[in-house]
Amino acid sequence: MRVVNIKPRRGVSTLIGAIPILAILILYAIYASARAEANPNDKVLPTFTAMAQAVQQFATQEDPRTGQITALSDTMASLWRLGIGVAIATFSTLVIGLALGVVPLIRSAFGPVVAIIAVIPPIAVLPILFIAMGLGEASKIALIAVGIAPFMIRDLAAHVAGLPVEQFIKAQTLGANSWQLTLRVALPQALPRLIDSLRLSMGPAWVFLISAEAIAADVGLGYRIFLVRRYLAMDIILPYVAWISLLAIATDALLLLVSRKAFPWAHGAGH
Repeated sequence: MRVVNIKPRRGVSTLIGAIPILAILILYAIYASARAEANPNDKVLPTFTAMAQAVQQFATQEDPRTGQITALSDTMASLWRLGIGVAIATFSTLVIGLALGVVPLIRSAFGPVVAIIAVIPPIAVLPILFIAMGLGEASKIALIAVGIAPFMIRDLAAHVAGLPVEQFIKAQTLGANSWQLTLRVALPQALPRLIDSLRLSMGPAWVFLISAEAIAADVGLGYRIFLVRRYLAMDIILPYVAWISLLAIATDALLLLVSRKAFPWAHGAGH
């Protein structure tokens, strides 16, 4: 049997995927323990015990400055900024992407503008946002929205424009106008694609969030990571990075679940 034809079952696939992760964790534990024995003050590779103690402190003790639990306040602040920025980007994508995909005249007029904006590095726009909108929440949220919306708009517009033209012709034969074509033909097929684009954009969205918080913030996951780095506090940085990864994984799983439940036809019978 050829290797390309081997398809492990779900349980076996999960086990196979867990092996490299466990191997990395075991190797890290061995190497960190060895460094700790050689130098108890080593901060580069903290042991799991040291990280657990740091996590317990940040997850249970209140920040004297804010009076809130540090890890909780950082998480809530970052998720709020991320949620608002992603929501703005998603709504903008749905409106603009549908318009560009359905109406050729709009696509001809504004497609090049979207394409130009999409190639501008969002991080390069951050100083402009800080100058125009200040150092408050608006600039951080705007960076997330501006950072992911152009890609999502281009992807959704291309998907809608690539729908079979026969569908639009049949709908117009039955008397559908432009508004009905958008809502009854394009929108149902655009929504699962929108969720896929959002899933692909969540990684960059986290990057833009952490970047903005690292430069100008007084609370947040990115702020905390760059605050403690001056003390070489890897026992805090690594758990925070792991926590961000878990939040990203949970968000992706939630979006996938919503897509499969709401649009099972878009995933095929084999998924």
